[in-house]
Amino acid sequence: HPDTYRPVVFEDLASGAQFLIGSTIHTTETTKYEGKEYPKFVVEISSKSHPFYTGEDRMLDKTGRVERFKQRAAKKK
Repeated sequence: HPDTYRPVVFEDLASGAQFLIGSTIHTTETTKYEGKEYPKFVVEISSKSHPFYTGEDRMLDKTGRVERFKQRAAKKK
């Protein structure tokens, strides 16, 4: 493994779930996980919040942002 390979906590933004996984990803944040401090990387969605794995019908508000952008762009024209 590369020299930068170490345990990293991946935190799901949607559900708050945390996963400790070996990774080489660059991070600037840290967090406590099971009493120890680890580098932290935030992910928008994971198996704990993705509808395919949870079986839930959950909608993310991505379309609202797109619509607001289109409205602002139309006003500038």
